[in-house]
Amino acid sequence: MSKSHEVEYCNLELRFDRRLIRNFIKALIQEGYSLYWNESELQFIISIRTGRKLIKLKFERIGEKYKIVGNYSFKDEKLAEMMEKLIGDTRGHAVVKRFKDRQILIENIMFGEIIRMVEISGIEHKVLYQKEPAVTVEEVMQALRSKRTDERIPILRMELDYELATLHDAMVSGDVKAVMESKTKLIEMRQEMLLLEM
Repeated sequence: MSKSHEVEYCNLELRFDRRLIRNFIKALIQEGYSLYWNESELQFIISIRTGRKLIKLKFERIGEKYKIVGNYSFKDEKLAEMMEKLIGDTRGHAVVKRFKDRQILIENIMFGEIIRMVEISGIEHKVLYQKEPAVTVEEVMQALRSKRTDERIPILRMELDYELATLHDAMVSGDVKAVMESKTKLIEMRQEMLLLEM
């Protein structure tokens, strides 16, 4: 990403504690940014000077925690990288738009992970990446149509109890391989439970 390319952050949903804000301020200072901050009972504002532009990041106070609010646009490459690190570290949600030449790259981020990436060039738009959902629509429909659901639920509950007991025994004995196998089976059972709406 070149310094002339703009990055816009929309629908930000990042929640974190005061320590993370302090670390963010410290990192900004180490990178040589000129900044100041202001705090009230309702919010914490960090004002960052990038060239001739002043960017104000607003953090809304929620009890002892903070939530970043607003939409932000940066042309500063380093600041954009730091913002993306903040999104990843907080496992936050955001829509990131990267403007480059005559293209827009849009990334949908949930829990700090890109779930969808779309490239827009003129009137064309192309999905570059889309994370598959853990449970597909077809699997849900199949589970709803299935008549064996009522028969399967009690059996699945017994299998779950047995697997939890197996996991406990493996943990007590310190058998790492058995613990991993048991956890894998429990994840599969959880998927089936979601499909059966248990």
